[in-house]
Amino acid sequence: MGLSQRLSAISPKTCIRWLKAMIWLGALVPVLRLVYLGVSDGLGANPVEFIERSTGTWALVFLLVSLSITPLRQLTQQAWLIAVRRLLGLWMFAYACLHVTSYLWLDYQFDWADIVKDIIKHPYVLVGAATLLLTVPLAATSNQQAIRMLKQRWKSLHKLVYVIAILALLHFWWLVKKDVTEPVIYSVVFALLIVLRWPLLSKK
Repeated sequence: MGLSQRLSAISPKTCIRWLKAMIWLGALVPVLRLVYLGVSDGLGANPVEFIERSTGTWALVFLLVSLSITPLRQLTQQAWLIAVRRLLGLWMFAYACLHVTSYLWLDYQFDWADIVKDIIKHPYVLVGAATLLLTVPLAATSNQQAIRMLKQRWKSLHKLVYVIAILALLHFWWLVKKDVTEPVIYSVVFALLIVLRWPLLSKK
């Protein structure tokens, strides 16, 4: 029995319930890990950088996983998978907020004058800020009421996710100074997802 057949034998509601539980568990683990490392003095020589890098990486991971839902749905013929895409997107937004908050609070203690200087000195900070701002309308409209109100405009608005992904990857590339292994991996994954999604995008 193939994967599609095995999934079809299970109630969609049951699948959604279990998958959402797994997403919640998986999303909380990195935060709990940071807390544990913080209290056990395990964040390394530069704990602020460790926290910023970890939260930023997980925001990107959740972004890419959310983008993988549509092609995965097509490959498995399981329409119910779409039901978890919103949750993945919200966790992406949550980690992006943690990433920016750790920068503003832990790195600069909300010293806006120094933050402006850092933005001028490091353009990747401005790119990161723009990325977060673009995620705000997506998070704010990730509910059924917004979908009903915006109708077709909702789909157009949420296509911003592709711009967000490109800016997030650019932010990562500019941030990394020497070892570009991780940005390369995430960029390849994003390119692959775009290739898989292209026939779907071209129909819209």
